[in-house]
Amino acid sequence: MLDAPKQSGNSSAPPQAAGPASSNPGVRLRPALGVWLRDLLLSLGISAFIIIFIYQPVKVEGTSMMPSLEDQERIFVNKFVYRLEPISRGDIVVFRYPRDPSKSYIKRVIGVEGDHIRIDGGQVYVNGEPLDEDYVPPAYADARSYPETVVPPRCYFVLGDHRSMSNDSRDFGPVNQSYIYGKAVFGYWPMEKVGRVR
Repeated sequence: MLDAPKQSGNSSAPPQAAGPASSNPGVRLRPALGVWLRDLLLSLGISAFIIIFIYQPVKVEGTSMMPSLEDQERIFVNKFVYRLEPISRGDIVVFRYPRDPSKSYIKRVIGVEGDHIRIDGGQVYVNGEPLDEDYVPPAYADARSYPETVVPPRCYFVLGDHRSMSNDSRDFGPVNQSYIYGKAVFGYWPMEKVGRVR
């Protein structure tokens, strides 16, 4: 057990001078709050830049890309990638609907400029060769045919993976490159679908 130091009965300690201003908790908090606000604003600025110029969150509406993309699934679209690389067969692209540019569609690129596209009883042929489409399960296939067409310059032939439920180039023709504004790259909701879009 510790004893308190003894003091004389008639003496009193001189008043203590106030400590330096930095010992005031409010003063100490101001620099920390400033740093926090700076970091927050910087983070928001970077996020805004990424969303405006590079990645855009998109909600899939409809079933035309099932099973690859489901109705109400959330994905990120890369709006910058096609400045660095060409649009390729197999890419899932987001574009303005040619018949109503106020609407956006999402489909898979099947044919690029100069390709000969033909569909015979549901089987897609590209330049005379049958296309292996493992992303179209038998339950989502259909038996529609489409006469051979040559994809025009700067255009792309697109199809939905859910062939029996898709409004695509079989209906509105090839899509001009100027209508395509992004590539689906990453799913982030629901959690079981988190990952790269294939």
